[in-house]
Amino acid sequence: MESALPAAGFLYWVGAGTVAYLALRISYSLFTALRVWGVGNEAGVGPGLGEWAVVTGSTDGIGKSYAEELAKHGMKVVLISRSKDKLDQVSSEIKEKFKVETRTIAVDFASEDIYDKIKTGLAGLEIGILVNNVGMSYEYPEYFLDVPDLDNMTQLVLPGMVERSKGAILNISSGSGMLPVPLLTIYSATKTFVDFFSQCLHEEYRSKGVFVQSVLPYFVATKLAKIRKPTLDKPSPETFVKSAIKTVGLQSRTNGYLIHALMGSIISNLPSWIYLKIVMNMNKSTRAHYLKKTKKN
Repeated sequence: MESALPAAGFLYWVGAGTVAYLALRISYSLFTALRVWGVGNEAGVGPGLGEWAVVTGSTDGIGKSYAEELAKHGMKVVLISRSKDKLDQVSSEIKEKFKVETRTIAVDFASEDIYDKIKTGLAGLEIGILVNNVGMSYEYPEYFLDVPDLDNMTQLVLPGMVERSKGAILNISSGSGMLPVPLLTIYSATKTFVDFFSQCLHEEYRSKGVFVQSVLPYFVATKLAKIRKPTLDKPSPETFVKSAIKTVGLQSRTNGYLIHALMGSIISNLPSWIYLKIVMNMNKSTRAHYLKKTKKN
């Protein structure tokens, strides 16, 4: 009986220690959530980092919303995208709505020898924020060998930020880059590259005053995602960016939107075999639906 007492005491302290640890973890998580999603760091985003923001892929969706949000914060904006007509239209909209200066550079990132033109267009500008948002998705989920047409912005902008010891680079990755997504193999793998690239760059340059962020959204109602109507879990680009901009300076790796952060937490805790089976079945179903629809047409 007496020998059981020390054992009981030991178990008591193990239990108490576990409860205390879990309480601290939960408290820290709640504090972090309040700091990021409640208070945010919107005030830290603006001309104080540098007069100009550069946004690639800026004529639609998330890129356009970042350009508008940064203009709203008083930053002059350089818009870089493929279509000159669309660039001129977005440029006029931003100038009229936010009363800031804009510039446009029309280039196709799928082409070669575009960086001399970009370098010339950015010469002499004090660039505080770069949003890397150029990207292409699949037309529909497909097996790797059947994907058709399989055939550096950062280097231009980073030196000036290092010289001034301030600046932010926001690389738009995807929730698809957090875990593998079969039937979106290349898209998922390239977004993982963007995520790892961003994390490494942040570690290399944060001591020099440059904040690098990997933005990992799940579905956003854009043309690229082929989602027309926003919902709570599929926000409009404007809603997403308004939320994501608050995380700049606070999270070097972010889902950008509270619901997406909760989704990411749940998904990352699923056993990998269950997750992969669910995603594979979903994408097989989407693929079959798409092929059936195109066959009818």
